[in-house]
Amino acid sequence: MRADTASASPSSASPSSASPSSASGTDPRPAPPPGIRFAGIGDEAAPGLAGQIRAHHLLGWSAIELRDIDGTALADLDDAAFERVAETLREARLDVVCVDSRIANWARPITGDFELDRGELARLAPRCATLGTRNVRVMSYPNDPGSPLDEPEWARRTVDRMRRLARQAEDAGLVLLHENCAGWAGADAARALRLLAEVDSPALRLVFDTGNGVAYGYEAYDLLTELVDRVDHVQIKDARAEDGEPVYTLPGEGSCRVADCLRLLLDHGYTGVWSIEPHRAVRPHEGRTDAGEDGVAEFVRYGRALETLAAGLTREAAR
Repeated sequence: MRADTASASPSSASPSSASPSSASGTDPRPAPPPGIRFAGIGDEAAPGLAGQIRAHHLLGWSAIELRDIDGTALADLDDAAFERVAETLREARLDVVCVDSRIANWARPITGDFELDRGELARLAPRCATLGTRNVRVMSYPNDPGSPLDEPEWARRTVDRMRRLARQAEDAGLVLLHENCAGWAGADAARALRLLAEVDSPALRLVFDTGNGVAYGYEAYDLLTELVDRVDHVQIKDARAEDGEPVYTLPGEGSCRVADCLRLLLDHGYTGVWSIEPHRAVRPHEGRTDAGEDGVAEFVRYGRALETLAAGLTREAAR
């Protein structure tokens, strides 16, 4: 499996190099398993970039996944605002490991305007180059809720659009990472494998989110067993169902078998990023985009829980 391709910087020497105590060798925090790097989706900690950076520095992590800055998607920032973001991240010594786009996501059904996706990808291409990442998170188009297509037509249109997007990504040196979330191929391993096969491009791979199964009605671990060799990026989430709705928990405290998923990835040779997406307060698909006053502290608590869970896997592997 391909490790993350973010450009090298002084901060990438170790996953905790942003922490002064770790640089002196006195940091007692557990290191990630060999070949694994911790990161998080920044706006899950705070709307503004300063809070997002602070959360990662408190954790001692040197990598970040970007989605929104002050409620604005990365592709929608004006050029001056984007340059400030890029320079601030360089000064903070944080590597960007993935950009989470809106391409084919829960708000863009298969009957919507395809030029929105093509345009977003075109805007992201030079910005990803500036940030030093090739990875762009995408989904695979939910059906039209008002006038749904039959499944064969939904599939045909999805594959056609994703093929065209993948060719565009290839030309730009990007990799589209399809998430097991909303869309035609989001919750079904056979569809995901069909999508990869019919698009047939090195610019389309998978991001696996450990916690999406509760919301979308499938067992995440079972899905992963069929897709594990195609996963290039991992998002960490956990949840349990209460009254038919997901309640998001710390990793390892829900029903998503997060530890089993991560163990399976390691057993199959996965190296790369484990990126937290707590969803404790921020859930964009529900219109909840502000982490609140405790967002940074909660993000750090979530990160520490992942570190503890990962340390258990490391000890287990050493036995």
